[in-house]
Amino acid sequence: MQTPRHVQEHVYTIAKHEQEFLSKRTRAERLADRVAAFAGSFPFVVLHLIFFFGWVMLNRSDFGGIPHFDPFPYPLFDTIVALEAILLASFILMRQSGLAKRADERDHLMLQILLLTEKEITAVLSIDRQIAETVGLKEVVNDEEIHQLSQHTSIDDVAQTIKENLPTD
Repeated sequence: MQTPRHVQEHVYTIAKHEQEFLSKRTRAERLADRVAAFAGSFPFVVLHLIFFFGWVMLNRSDFGGIPHFDPFPYPLFDTIVALEAILLASFILMRQSGLAKRADERDHLMLQILLLTEKEITAVLSIDRQIAETVGLKEVVNDEEIHQLSQHTSIDDVAQTIKENLPTD
């Protein structure tokens, strides 16, 4: 089954916007994305388990004549792990910040599309009511819900109504 042309156009447009967003990222954002992606992978966990096990084994017994360089309770190891945690948290927060920025852009685009769609549908309903009146469909012309839907919707009024009706903490 072949994908309809209009669907392909939408997919192309979405892909183009994503590519533009990705290409505008800074070098630091790209690095943070790579580090955060690796930190969230199974190989990262395995490498850390091997490293932690190796560190403890090297410092608990004489292993190949290597002296204990970080005796129990492993203060150097604690410091290294704490520094790594700080850096990883920073990389992950940088990645999350970038994802949140992209999500905000998508939300703004979606809001614009929805506002435009609301305006277009309101115009179409108004025209439909005029056509219904011309051809004598009185029940459509006199339908109160269709009449209300064919009127302009104030987004500010909708936002205010939502604020007034949502429960507060």
